[in-house]
Amino acid sequence: MITREQIAVEYQLIQNDICTALEHLDGKAKFEEELWEREGGGGGRTRVIQNGNIIEKGGVNFSAVHGRLPDAVKNSLKVEQEDFFATGLSIVIHPNHPMVPIIHMNIRYFEMPSSFVKGEEPVRWFGGGIDLTPHYIFEEDARYFHGSLKSVCDQFNKDFYGRFKTWADDYFFIRHRNETRGIGGIFYDRLTASGALTWDKLFEFSKTLGRSFIPVYTELVQRNRDKPFTEEQQLWQYQRRSRYAEFNLVYDAGTKFGLETNGRIESILMSLPPTAKWLYNYQPQPGSEEEKTLSLLKKGINWV
Repeated sequence: MITREQIAVEYQLIQNDICTALEHLDGKAKFEEELWEREGGGGGRTRVIQNGNIIEKGGVNFSAVHGRLPDAVKNSLKVEQEDFFATGLSIVIHPNHPMVPIIHMNIRYFEMPSSFVKGEEPVRWFGGGIDLTPHYIFEEDARYFHGSLKSVCDQFNKDFYGRFKTWADDYFFIRHRNETRGIGGIFYDRLTASGALTWDKLFEFSKTLGRSFIPVYTELVQRNRDKPFTEEQQLWQYQRRSRYAEFNLVYDAGTKFGLETNGRIESILMSLPPTAKWLYNYQPQPGSEEEKTLSLLKKGINWV
């Protein structure tokens, strides 16, 4: 059976490969790395890239932390044990070009070691997903993105894509705006072994999803990075970034978990965009590309 140490090592290798590929894709900016330790146990590698040819700000962060869960987190997770171990890789890329989308990916593993010792059914699970937040939604790109994710999912279980796509639609929803954060993708949590879905197979799914990030995002960047844009379109980009920030600060479970378990603040808030604008009561022009994008920010769109 896979161990938590094996999972952490593989996630670090995926972090290395993604950082190398993103530097090549950008062609200018390089990652800066900070090693940090968490008070209470564990630590991580924060890697940030800024002010590049296409990447204005991005982070590819690895962590492996352990210790005791605060009561609020125990209640949220509905668990009795106090000690935990969590490792994961989290990525957010904010491009400087309004035609290139924001992308987010997270793969993670969680366990409560005390449940192994007691001989009970161990408390452990995988979680993760990838979602896309275009400033302008191009339907061909949306179909490519979702088709790529479906191909990954279908390698492991034919039901994964449909289940996880719906989960993403529901999760990445800004309730106070009544709109989705972007065009979704896939999202899953507390995925446990069952039948043919062994722990080893779930780990392979997690790794395959992580390694799909570079080919998928590279294709989307190359399709759009040379398109011209206006100041008004960049202003729209900043307006859409404000919605991204609202979701991450109000609803995102990873942000809440990091803050409540005394994680490193700079790493937790790495996902926020470098510049965002809140224009009062902004209304797009009828028939505009901005209005079209807003019309597609809703649940249940079938992109494949």
